[in-house]
Amino acid sequence: MFENLPIRIFELIIRGAHLSSSEHELLVDDLRKNCDLFHISDINTADLKLIAEIIDLRSQLLRSVYPDISQSLALQNIQLDPPSLIFPLLWHYWLPLAQRLAQQQEKIGRTFIQGLLGGQGTGKTTLGIVLNILLRHLGKTFLSISLDDIYKNYADRQKLRDRRPDLIWRGPPSTHDIDLGIEVFQQLRDRPLNKSQAIAIPRFDKSLHNGAGDRTDPEISYNADIVLFEGWFVGMRPLPISAFRNFVPPILSECDRDFALECNANLYNYLPLWEYLDGLIVLVPEDYQYSMQWRIEAERKLVNSGKTGMSDQEITQFVEYFWKALHPELFMPRMIDRDYGSSCADLVIEISRSHLPTRIYAIN
Repeated sequence: MFENLPIRIFELIIRGAHLSSSEHELLVDDLRKNCDLFHISDINTADLKLIAEIIDLRSQLLRSVYPDISQSLALQNIQLDPPSLIFPLLWHYWLPLAQRLAQQQEKIGRTFIQGLLGGQGTGKTTLGIVLNILLRHLGKTFLSISLDDIYKNYADRQKLRDRRPDLIWRGPPSTHDIDLGIEVFQQLRDRPLNKSQAIAIPRFDKSLHNGAGDRTDPEISYNADIVLFEGWFVGMRPLPISAFRNFVPPILSECDRDFALECNANLYNYLPLWEYLDGLIVLVPEDYQYSMQWRIEAERKLVNSGKTGMSDQEITQFVEYFWKALHPELFMPRMIDRDYGSSCADLVIEISRSHLPTRIYAIN
């Protein structure tokens, strides 16, 4: 999705320079090919006036947001290779997605809660940073909440682990305070738009209790037009027991299968929380095995910087633990494939080995 437009066109737009007729025609052809990615106003590709208006608006947005976006990515040490990738990412992915969210929020007429499912390396953090800036430029207030933020407190998770020793790490279904999440989302939905009203947003500090983590002071939100609720199994629904009939590595024993079945059963408790989602975006690697490689690379980078990190063997055990809990090979097809009647994602974004989106398509 990134090879269509020359970088020089984006550079001209950023400078506010005049585009030649041939350069403008490239933008028109590109929009016609990709207009269905985000259901942009269900445009008629023969309506040249409407296409020109969309291009002009997106060009203005690109010009206005580029300085803030590039500076924020630099401050967060988020590096694109090559750096010029920021232009097609903005044009084809981030800008139209932000516009889509703003349109959906205006249509619904209250706080819009957007679910985002994605594992490590799929770009959830970067997307949250970018959307915060873009939506502000679109006149919208934005709030990001992680599934991590509604973990049960440390004491309750210790009691849970005493009962179920196979819950080695926090993260799988049953380690979250679902009632807390429902309470917060209900308050966010009920808060009148354009009215400042304090709502305590739970936050979680992973560094507490020697890395086991615990609740920390909540953040006070006074307004939020759009809420991004992100996490590694946000929106995931339980599977029929028959889906676990065969062993799928690393689920290789009856003990592993029992753990997988219990995690699957615990997903039923999350369904009332998922009901608060107005939409669900799924960031899915082209190969789920990428998440293992990404985690190893991230830990090695951490160690090379002088910080403490896990060994490759520890990372393998860590990642496989989550695969045993909710295996991507079992769950993801049922979430993103149109052939499954149970698919629940609105928008699917496929992520390449280099962490970049390669394909975007809507399901509903």
